Amino acid sequence: MRFQWRYHGESLALGRFLQHEGFSRIQLKRLKYQGGFVFVNKKQRNLAFLVQDGDRILLQTAPEIVKDVVVPTPFPLDIVYEDAYLLVVNKPAGVASIPDPLRGNDSMANYVKAHLLAEHAESAAVHVVTRLDRDTSGLMLFAKHGFVHSLLDRQLHSTRLQKTYLAVATNKTPMPPHGWLMLPIGHDPDFYMRRKVVANGKRSITEYQVLAQNSAGLVAQVALHTGRTHQIRVHFAGVGHPLYGDDLYGGPMRGITRQALHCWKLALWHPFLQRTLELTAAVPSDMVSLCDMLELPIDRA
Repeated sequence: MRFQWRYHGESLALGRFLQHEGFSRIQLKRLKYQGGFVFVNKKQRNLAFLVQDGDRILLQTAPEIVKDVVVPTPFPLDIVYEDAYLLVVNKPAGVASIPDPLRGNDSMANYVKAHLLAEHAESAAVHVVTRLDRDTSGLMLFAKHGFVHSLLDRQLHSTRLQKTYLAVATNKTPMPPHGWLMLPIGHDPDFYMRRKVVANGKRSITEYQVLAQNSAGLVAQVALHTGRTHQIRVHFAGVGHPLYGDDLYGGPMRGITRQALHCWKLALWHPFLQRTLELTAAVPSDMVSLCDMLELPIDRA
């Protein structure tokens, strides 16, 4: 894959510049020893070359090594956005993000690899940037190259990449219209797959805004400020509002057969287009039907 820059600043070694742009030492070694190259002002240069203000830099990465661990599985993808650098898909509920030895090769990673091969992408290596639980639907972000993956990973711990979820929860007592759930989360010693609120758990912060509520339930827009496993599900259950369909955390199995949680919106800074992408995945029909049953209005777009 090719990347281009216009350098501005004082004289600097080409390798140091590329590190500033996000290349790891391992990626630079691959560039040097596995077939990549760099041109400065249309002349091939090594990583010690000093770039000057105004120089144009063109980099061709070494071919990525594609591991056979992820088997391509053809499956129609609901593609929300795609370009040469990244791919965003709307994951259906009931599909894992990555392969599971117990369940075979039906995962989003398998589906995306088949898609990359079918479109003759420059690399068929699968780079999962954001994951979702098996029974959570919504937007997932994939990078099409390891360098792009590293740049997007940087955003995961900043405000440049923001995921917004929709959750439908029980509502025995009304929730304040806006709030922060700041409950530490740790492993549940009684069941390895479950998490729970524990005093010595990891710091966990969830922000929510109630969009609609009545005595039967509520619809909340949710943003994560930390990234703990099952964080939204654990936090809502921890304050007495488990999600509908979430039997792992005490939610009622009524009106829906999986946790009522959907990654609704995704905003990220595109490092090559130099602009923010704002993407949306329509609320799935099972959550719409649940809200209709509970007489809760919901934005279906």
